Amino acid sequence: MTEEAGFRAGYVALVGRPNVGKSTLLNRLVGEKISIVSRKAQTTRHRILGVLTRPDAQFAFVDTPGFQTRFANALNRAMNRNVTQALADVDAVFFVVEAGHFDTRDAAVLRLIPAATPVILTVNKIDRIGDRKTLLPFVAEVSQKRDFAAVVPVSALGGEQTESLLGAARHHLPHTVPLFAGDDLTDKSERFLAAEYIREKLFRLLGDELPYAATVAIERFETEVTGLRRIHAAIVVGKTSHKAMVIGKGGTALKRIASEARQDMERLFGNKVYLEVWVKVKSGWADDEQFLRSLGHEA
Repeated sequence: MTEEAGFRAGYVALVGRPNVGKSTLLNRLVGEKISIVSRKAQTTRHRILGVLTRPDAQFAFVDTPGFQTRFANALNRAMNRNVTQALADVDAVFFVVEAGHFDTRDAAVLRLIPAATPVILTVNKIDRIGDRKTLLPFVAEVSQKRDFAAVVPVSALGGEQTESLLGAARHHLPHTVPLFAGDDLTDKSERFLAAEYIREKLFRLLGDELPYAATVAIERFETEVTGLRRIHAAIVVGKTSHKAMVIGKGGTALKRIASEARQDMERLFGNKVYLEVWVKVKSGWADDEQFLRSLGHEA
């Protein structure tokens, strides 16, 4: 479809407090897992871009970290900078809130969005609401916080109302040619995605304390002519006691992390993966700005 025929393309940021389902929504809209997901807050640490191309439009979704108010280390400063930078130059915003819940953290994120940017109130997790009638007063209350361009209740997990959400966003995209190739899903490299898949397993498989004190560094990534990926990755923790937690009794925890991450990589890359993972201790890594930059954070 030509520009004259009405093709639209642009950027849509997904913002909200931690754990409202932004990454789940991004993956649902794009149709692939390009942003890692867990039930724990602070899972997303980077700006993640996901691309959806339709015959009449191309959406470049920017998934942002949940805005951090609790801690002030270099990692969280970088995460908050990702949020504000993502909002600076987008065509529309999905302001994602959890159905039935709006608190001071949601309000703080809403204040970050520039006044001139169209904002679509995206009420997520409606599948958890027993009586949908209770949504009406909640939406009415939140709608008083800003003049929203649209209000769309959705279930990112089940896919309910996501087409309506896309329709609401398309209206605000400019008439232009596609920004990315039609088969692009993200601007992130396979190397980056491999690290994220390993980190997701840390969040999913281990306790509440550890993931916030751990990260993943890909030390070697090679693709052979057969398509086989050889990936060597270090799980970096801040304490020796955390290293023992990641390894687990008899190495069972580390083996499971590596096995499940490798399976995810093979599904996404469409080929076999040889994955070697080990654990190393680096005290204070979350405040080491040079190390954070090497992982893709601008600290």
